[in-house]
Amino acid sequence: MKRLGLLFFGILVAALTGGGCGTSKCADGSCDETPPVIGKSLAALTTADGCDEVLALLKAETLKDVEKVVDANRDWVLQMTKQDYGWCMYAEDGTGGTPSSNGGDKGGARDYSTTNTQEAGVDEADFVKNDAKFIYVLADGKLQIIEAWPAATARKVATVAIEGTPSMMYVEGDRIVVYSGTGPVQQGTSDVYGPGMWYGGMPYYQGGGLCTYGYDCEFTGDGQRLKITEFQVNADRTELTLLRETRFSGSYLNSRRIGKIVHTVVVFPEVSVPGVTYWPEELKDFYNWCGQETFPFTEAQIIDMFDALKTANLQKVRDSDITDYLPGIQDTRYVDGQAVTEEGLLGDCQGFYLSKAGDGRSFLSLASFDMSKPGSIGASTIVGRPGAVYGSLDNLYVAERHYQNDMTVGWYYPQSEGAIEATTVHKFRLSDGQATTQYVGSGVVKGRVLNQFALDEQDGYLRVATTMGQVPDPNVYSTVSVLKDIGGELAVVGMVDHIAPTEDIRSARFEGDAGFIVTFKKTDPLFAFDLSDPLDPKLLGALEIPGFSTYMHFLDPGHILSIGYDADDMGDFAWFDGLQLQVFDVTDLTKPTLLHRQIIGTRGSTSDAATNHLAFNFFRSRNLLALPIIVCEGGGDGQSGTTMSFNGLQVWRVTVENGFFSMGGIPHSAPVTGDSYNSVCGSWWSQSNSQVKRSVFMEDWVYSIALDKIEIANLIDLEHPAIEIPLAPPPVN
Repeated sequence: MKRLGLLFFGILVAALTGGGCGTSKCADGSCDETPPVIGKSLAALTTADGCDEVLALLKAETLKDVEKVVDANRDWVLQMTKQDYGWCMYAEDGTGGTPSSNGGDKGGARDYSTTNTQEAGVDEADFVKNDAKFIYVLADGKLQIIEAWPAATARKVATVAIEGTPSMMYVEGDRIVVYSGTGPVQQGTSDVYGPGMWYGGMPYYQGGGLCTYGYDCEFTGDGQRLKITEFQVNADRTELTLLRETRFSGSYLNSRRIGKIVHTVVVFPEVSVPGVTYWPEELKDFYNWCGQETFPFTEAQIIDMFDALKTANLQKVRDSDITDYLPGIQDTRYVDGQAVTEEGLLGDCQGFYLSKAGDGRSFLSLASFDMSKPGSIGASTIVGRPGAVYGSLDNLYVAERHYQNDMTVGWYYPQSEGAIEATTVHKFRLSDGQATTQYVGSGVVKGRVLNQFALDEQDGYLRVATTMGQVPDPNVYSTVSVLKDIGGELAVVGMVDHIAPTEDIRSARFEGDAGFIVTFKKTDPLFAFDLSDPLDPKLLGALEIPGFSTYMHFLDPGHILSIGYDADDMGDFAWFDGLQLQVFDVTDLTKPTLLHRQIIGTRGSTSDAATNHLAFNFFRSRNLLALPIIVCEGGGDGQSGTTMSFNGLQVWRVTVENGFFSMGGIPHSAPVTGDSYNSVCGSWWSQSNSQVKRSVFMEDWVYSIALDKIEIANLIDLEHPAIEIPLAPPPVN
């Protein structure tokens, strides 16, 4: 087997920031000064002489982290043993209170919808894809292909089992690329309490599912060992040929496809050095002692146990070698029926980039390959945390979240600024038509990003919307920053700061020279920014209305269609209420106006499209909007509705002139009445439980896609689907 050489490897623990190239303006116009040069002490990158230098840095970072976790566990034990066994309340469930770590277009439709992506020409992976004739779905552990057109004769034409749990895919011509998870990347035992567990450690690698809307989740990847499978499919989609299988020791974070080139961001967890533990053997029965009259050990004995553990860990880290730290990949290509495999770890450390800031020990790889050619995988890798991913036609960015108290060396901002959160942005250049990438540089902005729509590239400048803190913290505010690549440094060259004090961002979107954010605490201020001069961005207008938008979609450059939630004003705060659709006129940035508003149901009504743009389907050529939706009625004053009146897919015709006209809906289950906290109406606003997940338009036909079936109906009679295609067997009662 050949060694798979990664093309570029950067050890990067801090981001470069700029300043001095533009002005910093407060939203109220009260300040106008040159932004300070910040983070420079953390920004210096040096090229490693070889693996010895790389290993030394990784060992140093590992020792800091291990000691931090062990000390945290020791302090927790000491605290619990001094509280009259108050810690016994964690053992009520009998577990000791340890939480779980948690082509083919011939004869097709003339007009059809496709995946809702952020950037034109930059495809995003999803579990549903379609062309003019076929719908491709990952369901029931299989890739299933439906000949969807003509709609009246729709039928399933192929099914192939996928190893593990398939989650996302791309379809381009006669090639299909499927992402699947083949088992947990990181597993722990209840007596370890180390990284990835509830106690101590690095909270950034959580796994357990993909985060699409980062208000109350982190962009950490799905926590599963990633496998990428590529197929070639024949013209009538009845036969699939296996072309490639690629396995990673890390998990899927995000990806983009530009033409035939697929770029995948893989996150590798914090390294676990063999033999390193975080909990003394003598305390393995700690929870079983709950309720005893006397604790078996004195305070001095507990301290000695943890000190001995740190000493043993220190030796194990010192004895480790470079292969204990680096990520792995195995790539098998099938050429004329013969398997050609490349695998291994990076063994040559030349070209590594080092910094002294201290940013953990996890790796991020941007792996790229050409769907049309059986060539090697190109990869760029850095040491850094996972984060939100944004991709343009030319570049891909990863935005990583940081807290001041997590940094082991220094901080990006002066103490006087009070900036306790920061986002480092790493930039990778995508080669035009080639399966290669290049790390370009990094920058830092204060606050955190909500999701990928908080980033946008225009004319060589990156615009980033961030929030410092989170409601109900009274010190919350937001910032729009403009960054430019200046000699490998993503420097902040323009800024609008201290936007909407006491409120946090619920949605962001950029279009050309304009930018828009929606913040919320009691009302829904839509802020409009003029970014035509990137060195001097301006907040021009704001509009306050009840509720908040969670996703904004452009009907045209001057009009925004949004989905979000209504709100019930309670004085000092507001309850979120039913779903809310709105159309805004933003042709005049100084005077954004609300043209149309549609309220759907009451508290507990929900849609996957509110927090995942892939579920939002606006069929522009026919002005049709399809949303997976659960409609609840009743409730009020913070109480969820008690009647679920609709569960399925609803369709509207939406125009700037006339607003929302309901076309009806495709039901997937009957209405339900009952206790809202035990029913489908008990959903939190950012955690939708829509039964329907996606939809596709083909001319006058609508395809409503759930995980168990596809319902196909004509626009003139959505309530009575003409065709049903099962995707999974019915549940066994």
